[in-house]
Amino acid sequence: MSSPVTLPVSAEAIARAAQLVAAGQPVAMPTETVYGLAADATNAAAVARIYAAKGRPSFNPLIVHIADLAAAQAIGQFDEAALALARAHWPGPLTLVVPLRDNTGIAALVTAGLSTIALRVPAHPAMQALLKATDKPLAAPSANASGKISATRAEHVAASLGERVALIIDGGPCERGLESTIVAATGGPLRLLRRGPIDVDAVEETRGIEAPGQLESHYAPSKPLRLGATSAGPDEYMIGFGPVIGDASLSPTGDPVEAAARLFDLLHRADAAPQPRIAVATIEGEGLAAAIRDRLRRAAVPR
Repeated sequence: MSSPVTLPVSAEAIARAAQLVAAGQPVAMPTETVYGLAADATNAAAVARIYAAKGRPSFNPLIVHIADLAAAQAIGQFDEAALALARAHWPGPLTLVVPLRDNTGIAALVTAGLSTIALRVPAHPAMQALLKATDKPLAAPSANASGKISATRAEHVAASLGERVALIIDGGPCERGLESTIVAATGGPLRLLRRGPIDVDAVEETRGIEAPGQLESHYAPSKPLRLGATSAGPDEYMIGFGPVIGDASLSPTGDPVEAAARLFDLLHRADAAPQPRIAVATIEGEGLAAAIRDRLRRAAVPR
């Protein structure tokens, strides 16, 4: 595996990273928690390239980094409890899961099709500089291959991802070295979803802990979903791929990055269609394609 370009933090390095983000590419950035693989959260193809770089990922909701509370409120709906947490701990290693506002431009792949979004205002000056330079919300999961240990140094990123990432900004070792605390403020009592550097006390009415990386239950269509279809039945909405044509296609050319970028949008479209059932063509390939198949298998499980 070839080594990616690694640059120390500087104005020139941030400008280069911003150019790559504008071109739809992910870049590895230091934060105060762990290194993140950052891409434009409004560009579905860019977000899909994050997943492609990580290997065979699970399509869990991604944390979106924004510059400040005002930027967060433009994307998510904050009740008083969420506002109190944000004002107390931002910028810093706290992620808040809140209801997603309409028409924000956030790619559905970022939220895994859910109506909530995970937001964080990072404290690291390099990540803040990139947010300012791009003027975009940045989706940034940990910068490591799926299933591997999170990276807390630039050399960890290089060893894990190699040439799958075009640029690593080296900000030295991460100050915290532990992923952010995640709290859901989606109505009712606050819920602690992942323990981390911020110790949320009992006054904040946390209730229970859910598995890390699973910010909410996974989105799945309300209709029965048939996999491996080559054509649609009379009562099915057909999602095609490659040579299999349907009512809509994940990717007519069989490109897994394009398919990942369109996955949740097309599932929502199929769910809203008049047909009572959904059929999906076979997604051939490994890596990202295998992750799409896994996500569709879980969506097809009868409930």
